Amino acid sequence: MDAYRTDSRSRDELIEIVTQEMKRVRDKLQEMKLQIDQTQMVVNRESQKHSDVMMELRTIQDNIETTPRTDIRAKYDEALDVRNRLTTMRGQLEKFQSTRETLEREQQLYGAILSRLQGIDSLPASGGDDAPVVPKTALNIVRIITAQEEERQRLARQMHDGPAQSLTNFILQTEICQRLFDRSPQRAGEELNNLKMVATTTFQKVRDFIFDLRPMMLDDLGVIPTVRKYVDSFKEKNDIDVRLDIVGEERRLETHREVMIFRSMQELMGQARDYANASSIEIKLDMSGTPIRIQVQDNGRGFDAEAAFSSGDEHFQDPRIQSLVTLRERFELVGGTTSIMSTETDGTSVRLEIPDHD
Repeated sequence: MDAYRTDSRSRDELIEIVTQEMKRVRDKLQEMKLQIDQTQMVVNRESQKHSDVMMELRTIQDNIETTPRTDIRAKYDEALDVRNRLTTMRGQLEKFQSTRETLEREQQLYGAILSRLQGIDSLPASGGDDAPVVPKTALNIVRIITAQEEERQRLARQMHDGPAQSLTNFILQTEICQRLFDRSPQRAGEELNNLKMVATTTFQKVRDFIFDLRPMMLDDLGVIPTVRKYVDSFKEKNDIDVRLDIVGEERRLETHREVMIFRSMQELMGQARDYANASSIEIKLDMSGTPIRIQVQDNGRGFDAEAAFSSGDEHFQDPRIQSLVTLRERFELVGGTTSIMSTETDGTSVRLEIPDHD
């Protein structure tokens, strides 16, 4: 009887938690819808400005021989500024819309969890598997979905601030070159050379984004060559000493396991760089048996792991802790395990294990 009361109280607590989360998501949705409406108004206004400026540019192009060079340059600068503002606001609108879609999915998932909890007439007195598993798994999925959407938003912002802006400049530079060919071929050649250098830099950025989003060699060659390439690229771009030790023969695994292995190492290296300010990272990937073992250790600024993962709530706003919690939950969903050791002075060591098959 006491066990039944305990389980009933646990269910009521879960219902209260989920209800509060649903209210939080609902409030955020209302705020997000207001931001979308306001941003849409700005986008419409900037679109009209862009149309007006482009019409003025076409008039200048029709009279380019009689239009002073300073006026041409001023109008192109104005057009570039208007287009950049329009691109920025469109990117902001897309970000808000993506956030709204994420919140709507969270709301639906919380609603399903709440319905399941409220629909359970009684919980097993023994505290069996059926009682805790459904709510816990569902809550884990919420965190994983949220983390995935945040990563997509980060990549979208990087694409918008980098290659998307460069492509906008390409269009205007190309138009300038077209007008310069007849009047000043030498100047047109200089502009084309500048355009070529910028295009080369942008192309490399796009390749980096593609690799971060989904390295094609992971599908073609497997996890070990992909990890080696990523570590080499990471060392080249960051002033961090990275040592990689691979144990066991190279072999292929199921796609989702290779993705989890690569993404976990990528994520932990990024944390060591962005949050810990580490100067060295040691990585060990043991493919010799089952489970597959991964260890990533850095010498940067750590945290009190015992306090963070025992109490949870006061630390959960820390993005590094959030990321590690989500990583642990992803591995648990496929039967894996995690071990996180960290102190504020001795760096952080994360050990992961994942079965090599179901």
